[in-house]
Amino acid sequence: MSVQALRAGALATAATAPATAFAEWGVNLPQGVTAMSNTIYDLHMWVFWICVVIGVGVFLAILWSVLAYRRSKGAEPAHFHENTTVEIIWTVIPFLILVAMAIPATATLVDMYDSSDAELEIKVTGYQWRWQYEYMDEDISFFSSPTTPSAEQNNLSKKSDTYNLEVNNPLVLPVDTKIRFLITSNDVIHSWWVPEFGWKQDAIPGFINKNWTRIDEPGTYRGLCAELCGQGHAFMPIEVKAVPKDEYREWVAEQTGEDG
Repeated sequence: MSVQALRAGALATAATAPATAFAEWGVNLPQGVTAMSNTIYDLHMWVFWICVVIGVGVFLAILWSVLAYRRSKGAEPAHFHENTTVEIIWTVIPFLILVAMAIPATATLVDMYDSSDAELEIKVTGYQWRWQYEYMDEDISFFSSPTTPSAEQNNLSKKSDTYNLEVNNPLVLPVDTKIRFLITSNDVIHSWWVPEFGWKQDAIPGFINKNWTRIDEPGTYRGLCAELCGQGHAFMPIEVKAVPKDEYREWVAEQTGEDG
C-alpha cells in the first residue's frame, strides 16, 4: 500500500471518528473542581480564541494578497514602511490585544497566590518517593506511600484503572474550605500536582512555597509528582479525598482519638 493511501485512510478515519473519541485525547486543560481552576480554564480559552481569530485573519490576509496581487496581474511590491497610518495601526492593535490578555491574566495570578484568610493549613513535604502531610492546626501527621503492586509496575499482571494513582493514606480535605498548602522537600526537588486543582507547586529543599485551594465538589482527586526527582519519580502518586465538613470533622476526631 502506498504512503498516499495510508495517509488518506488515516484522514478518513479521523474525520469519521465519534466526538467522544476526540474527547478522550485530553489535549485541552481539564475542567477542575475549584473556582481557581475554572478561572484558569476560562482564561486559557479566552487567549486561545484570540489566537484563533488572529491566525484566521492572518491566513485570510495572506490568501487574499496572493490572489489579488499575484505577479501575473502585474502587481508591484508594496512599501508599507512609508505609510505612517499603517504603521500606527499594526502597532496599536497588537498592543490592545496584549492588554486584553494581560489584565485578566494578572488578576488571576494575584488571586492564585493570595493564600490569606485560609481556614486550614497543610504542610506537604516531598520525599524520595512519597509524601508527608502535616495538619498544622491538628495533631495529625502521616506519610502517603504508593500501593501499586510490584507485579503491575513490572508489567507482570494487568494494570488496574487507577494504576500508579493509589496510596495507603490519602490526604483528606473538607470541601467549601480555603486551604493553604505549605510545600517543601526533605531531599531533592519534587512538585505537588493535582490537575483538577488547576495548579502545581514545586517542593524545594530548604524553602517553603505557598499555594491554596477551595474544593467545590466531594470526590477523590489524583495527581503525581511533576518534577523529575530520581529513580522512583514515576511512582510518587498523590491522592486527595475531598469530603463534606461533617465527615471531615469525624475523620479528624478519629485521627486524634477524640471520638471516645
